[in-house]
Amino acid sequence: MTTNFTTLIPFDQLRPEMLLIETSFDLADTQAGERGYAAGHMPGAHYLHLDRDLSGEKTGTNGRHPLPDREAFAARMRALGLSKHTQVVAYDAQGGMYAARLWWMLRWIGHANVAVLDGGKQGPLTTDVPPTQAGDFEAGAPLVASIDADTLQSRLGNVRLIDARAPERFRGEVEPLDKQAGHIPGAANRLFKQNLAPDGRFKNPEQLRAEFEPMLAPHGVAQTVHQCGSGVTACHNLLAMSYAGLDGSVLYPGSWSEWSSNPLRPVAKA
Repeated sequence: MTTNFTTLIPFDQLRPEMLLIETSFDLADTQAGERGYAAGHMPGAHYLHLDRDLSGEKTGTNGRHPLPDREAFAARMRALGLSKHTQVVAYDAQGGMYAARLWWMLRWIGHANVAVLDGGKQGPLTTDVPPTQAGDFEAGAPLVASIDADTLQSRLGNVRLIDARAPERFRGEVEPLDKQAGHIPGAANRLFKQNLAPDGRFKNPEQLRAEFEPMLAPHGVAQTVHQCGSGVTACHNLLAMSYAGLDGSVLYPGSWSEWSSNPLRPVAKA
């Protein structure tokens, strides 16, 4: 019987027929991930670039990594070989922060069989680029929920908002990337790296559940909204919650980069 992986997959469960995608990236050097892939990647892995493949066109007010057109993204995945029943495995060299974005986006276009490689990029590596053979995937109804800025603003106080950024950015002490410092009023802070154990793998589901559940009260999972700087590392918290059995929380894709671009939106600090 074939096992479908929908959150995390251990290295020893990888199979040749799986569609392996590397998403390594560096916000400070946007070509670093691609160079790293060229220097050595896991056998059979293709590469997707955060800016080109996992983001859409920026307008200056829709955030640093807005979602692309759903059909265009489905076509990109189809060209890499995605079909309805394909098991996709996403990995990176940054603790899953970019792989989790691909995990969420595939669920967003209706593909359930996608998992993040626990422990990330690991050997043996190769420089051979695999051939591609198009699949027949067609986008379906989203398997995940998202929320836009106006709706979120109207619901502040009635949702549990979790911000995945570093604490100093959350508190508004520094802001290296976006137009102003601070956070969305009412948000709680959980740096995405807290989902990982010292060995770089995700904490076990029981521990993650014990850490997240107190943050959610008095709201339920469906009233929990995740955000970060640009809608990328927030997906890491979404993945961790799903792995812990707390599936069904919501992503605010525009995140702080979109929110802070509008001077009329409220901002909190400290």
